[in-house]
Amino acid sequence: MKKASKLTDTERSEIDILHGRSYSARSIATVLGRSPNTIATELKRNSYQDGQYVAARAKQKAYVRRKYARYQGKKIQDNDELRSFIVLRLSEHWNPDEIAGYLRSNPRAGLYASKTAIYEWLHSARGQQYCHLLHSKHYRVKRQRQNKTKRVMIPDRTAVSERPLAALDRTEVGHGEYDSIVSSKRSGSTAALAVFQERSTRLVRAQLVPNLRPLPYATTIADLTKDLRLTTLTTDNGIENRYHERITRKTGTPVFFTDPYSSWQKGGVENANKMLRRYFPKGTNFATVSQTDVVYALTRINNKPRKILGYKSSLQVANEKGLILEAVS
Repeated sequence: MKKASKLTDTERSEIDILHGRSYSARSIATVLGRSPNTIATELKRNSYQDGQYVAARAKQKAYVRRKYARYQGKKIQDNDELRSFIVLRLSEHWNPDEIAGYLRSNPRAGLYASKTAIYEWLHSARGQQYCHLLHSKHYRVKRQRQNKTKRVMIPDRTAVSERPLAALDRTEVGHGEYDSIVSSKRSGSTAALAVFQERSTRLVRAQLVPNLRPLPYATTIADLTKDLRLTTLTTDNGIENRYHERITRKTGTPVFFTDPYSSWQKGGVENANKMLRRYFPKGTNFATVSQTDVVYALTRINNKPRKILGYKSSLQVANEKGLILEAVS
């Protein structure tokens, strides 16, 4: 049976990010198109004792494990005399059981390999070339059945390259970006902060969410933007964005997705996250933060003069450009 390919460094980085956002092994497996058992085993074998998974450490542990792993049949491969004896007898139509039985009955030869060890060596990369000498049970690499049901992480995803060009230069109002800030890994909390920023006015909004499950997250983003005059929204490819169409239905605004590992394509909200980190530094458990605390931080951010806005505040420019459809108190 053909084994699944080993996890790549890129996949381990994805596991690090998603596990840090409290995704289950099954959810991570869905994102990566892997078996849940593969992800669960990876987290069990390569995490710290406290359950924290760090991609760099996992890569090192996997490398060391591969480096010092003993492939099946190593005893035969490393013993030229034993290997030559087995190949010779196979060519004389002895089967592995007969070879092992003969060696066990003749200890004076100083050679021995069990039937299982011989088969394992024949089925390894080193011994496959001799499998044709077997009379029966020839080893063949089985084709992996294609999964007819293609798993789609984010259905009907529209790439950022298809976003209107007017969104690029930040002169036209109405182009927003959204993202999330998660609780620290050590807290074990699923609570997070959903963050929105409009690209032209730099207006920032944020709301606490108990977790990053797609449905409540989509509802939160729709609530943050429903009273704004928006033309586009841009976000990343996290599984929490699976129900983006719900946002579009509630707000009438299409959602576009950045390319993988291209956070700079939504640089506005990344900068907003950086400003919010002044009030909620890394290590914060958002389960202990109140929405009042968030509003306090937003009031400071949206009312301070910004050099890029000619020393006007984001809220002032948003009102001047008619971004906010209804006055907010």
